Amino acid sequence: MPVEVQVLARAVRQARYRQHRALDSRLAGAGTTLAQWDALRAISRAPGASARALAAETFQSEQAFGALAGRLAAQGLIDRRPGLRRSREHRLTPAGEKILEAGQHIADEVLTELFSPLSEGERAALLNLLLRVGASP
Repeated sequence: MPVEVQVLARAVRQARYRQHRALDSRLAGAGTTLAQWDALRAISRAPGASARALAAETFQSEQAFGALAGRLAAQGLIDRRPGLRRSREHRLTPAGEKILEAGQHIADEVLTELFSPLSEGERAALLNLLLRVGASP
């Protein structure tokens, strides 16, 4: 029996929604949100990156990332410095690094719980399938 693509898409959205809710809820205990922690993680991976690059990495518009980065800077979690032309470079502060590290532990716990119904082989298969879908035009 063929799988309806709309049912499949809804199942993917439902799993993503569950993941986001669980992460956001648990990250609140570390004093951050999923969006903030994801931005800190992106900045950590690419210190000095522009808002444009970080927006793409976090699946946000440049405007949304700029507003988020402004809040992170106001909280003392990142430094924003002038870069090339009109761009701004982003770097974590020591406080941002602490929040990032706390979030890493929380994310590992939440995601381990979320994917616990799957065997290691099923996780690998799911990853491969999602990467194929994500890479298709």
